[in-house]
Amino acid sequence: MRKRFLFIFLLALISLSSCVDVVEHYDFKADGSCKVAYTFDMGQAVSVLMNLMTDSIKATPQFNAARDTTLNFYSAMPDSTQQRMTIDQVNLAKSSNLSVQMNLPKNIMKISISHEAKNAADLQYYLQNISKIESQSNIRSVSKAEKTINGFDAQQLLGGQDYYAYEVTPHKFYRIIDKAKFNAFLKKTQSTFVMAKAMLIEMPYKVVLNFAKPVKKLYNSKAVLSADHKRVILQTNMEEIIKNPSVMNLKIDF
Repeated sequence: MRKRFLFIFLLALISLSSCVDVVEHYDFKADGSCKVAYTFDMGQAVSVLMNLMTDSIKATPQFNAARDTTLNFYSAMPDSTQQRMTIDQVNLAKSSNLSVQMNLPKNIMKISISHEAKNAADLQYYLQNISKIESQSNIRSVSKAEKTINGFDAQQLLGGQDYYAYEVTPHKFYRIIDKAKFNAFLKKTQSTFVMAKAMLIEMPYKVVLNFAKPVKKLYNSKAVLSADHKRVILQTNMEEIIKNPSVMNLKIDF
């Protein structure tokens, strides 16, 4: 019962995917490897859901229990799924983790999805396939009976990540948003964004890329290049992205 409650609440928070501070973080190393992480800070979502929780639920030990756990994607998959996977899919899943920090009374809920890419090809494969691998794991299917909580669809955390086309090489990081796929994503999640806007919830989105050597060319007028040319930061929000999806396009030569 304890695990069931926590995962139901987690699914509710995940479904509020527009009510979070989202950060994409890339650390490119000199040897060609890269650590990439998506961090979803759901503090705002927690504060909103707190108003919907009854006093009896807030008083339970489950609600007040703090969590700091890490779950590997591969270990979260059923044996039947593992047996159908290719070698590349297995390697991707084994090198990808989901970390959860949760302290509901303090409005703390952070979810991080991280991956260690060995090289540029590995990074491109990860970026193009992580949403598919994540959908095959048990991370989102712990309780299929509660597919929706309070009217929110709990299937949106990474679903939109496949609306990018990537070109990644040892000296290049390009991504272009596919507007048709993005519009399809917006159509599925429209009610969530409308509700978030009605609640006056901001939806900041930041992309941070750290490089081992200086960036030679940066194609995005909104992105900021650091003084040493080794860091690129793109700061925007979902409202701006919806109005102008191209703001998320990045072309970086390094």
